Amino acid sequence: MEAVKLCYGEQVLELNLDGAKSVEILREKDMPVIPHLREAFLRAITVDCVGSPPLDQLISGDDLVTIVISDITRFWMRQDKVVALLVEYLTQALGVPYGNIVILVALGTHRPQTDLELQTLVTPGVYEKVRVLNHDCMAGDLRFVGTTSLGTQVYVNPLAVGRKVILTGGTVHHLMAGFGGGRKSVVPGIAGKATINQNHIHSLSPTLPCSNPLIGVGRLPGNPVNEDMDEACALVEPAFGINIVVNGHSEHCHLVCGHWQGAWEKSCQIVSDAMGVPIGYEADIVVVSCGGFPKDINLYQGVKSLLNASRAVREGGDMIFLAECREGGGAPEYFSWIESVKTGTLDADLRANFSIAGYIFYASCEASAKYNVHMLTGIPPETVADMKLHAYDNLDELLSRVDFTGKRVYVMPYGGNTVPSLKNNP
Repeated sequence: MEAVKLCYGEQVLELNLDGAKSVEILREKDMPVIPHLREAFLRAITVDCVGSPPLDQLISGDDLVTIVISDITRFWMRQDKVVALLVEYLTQALGVPYGNIVILVALGTHRPQTDLELQTLVTPGVYEKVRVLNHDCMAGDLRFVGTTSLGTQVYVNPLAVGRKVILTGGTVHHLMAGFGGGRKSVVPGIAGKATINQNHIHSLSPTLPCSNPLIGVGRLPGNPVNEDMDEACALVEPAFGINIVVNGHSEHCHLVCGHWQGAWEKSCQIVSDAMGVPIGYEADIVVVSCGGFPKDINLYQGVKSLLNASRAVREGGDMIFLAECREGGGAPEYFSWIESVKTGTLDADLRANFSIAGYIFYASCEASAKYNVHMLTGIPPETVADMKLHAYDNLDELLSRVDFTGKRVYVMPYGGNTVPSLKNNP
């Protein structure tokens, strides 16, 4: 059969799957690409607003405006193009001075962005005229805005208080929150670390040593992580939301704008319809790529492809996972949780000292324990061995460890954008 071509970092690799009984490509449904982004943007913030007046009725020339954006690990959504149009509209059409605008990078607990990354996120032209700042989840001047019904004490960046806040981000499936984007720009995006941990600890089962069965990809109603985020975001009272939907090639397909919650929920439905892939069986082997850089910039980000792929392979089956991970684990603490794996205390240790990176690590281990995961990566094999990830830096060597003869195979070229589910199952 013809070799399968998959992205890895900034390379395109060819995988020979000769001998397989069947090979089926799992990918998102085609979405029409927006032909003229400027025109689509102007319609989205004016006549096509969801659950909200047009942006020009919400922002006046003397307002102080905070635009919340995502960090470089989510640059696949190409928010830079949308941010440039937004700043142009605010300043030229609405008369907001550049000095009244701040762009705040929703880092959550991620590392600060470099000056070059900040320019990349907003375009050099915008960077020259508008303040672009990293959020600091440990800053001493975070503002308390209230407590959710689940008891999360919500502290946020002071630039989200007493100003008109516009949330800008990409909508995708998300392991804990059901979907990313929208209210996630506030928690975890611009929240304090304690607030983030109080919200995310609901990812763990309250009674068993495992993940909470109420959370998961695509789950919103009844998901305590999502519902707590909704309440926290409402305390900030964002003025407007801009939700970006892209395809696996990072091409803009939808801009859904308006009320921070209503418009975002509409974008979630679009993503669900496009990226949810029904399957008739669990395969013997799944071959999955994150889609290349920056989606595989680190394991913290790349693991969403592993977790999506785990929905398509039978227990005990094989997974070939392509993730370059030039930044290793990503979050500084990510691999430190391996010590808890070695002592058999991962669940107890995470509950005692919860962190997002810790839970992403935890979920990775839950998945890798059920399958034989062969990972092509720049991460040293010894680093991930205790996670039951078998790492290789040579594709031929990896493929020599997997027997395709007579096997049913799924291939997922863009694992983070593809969510398989057995027909008639959620």
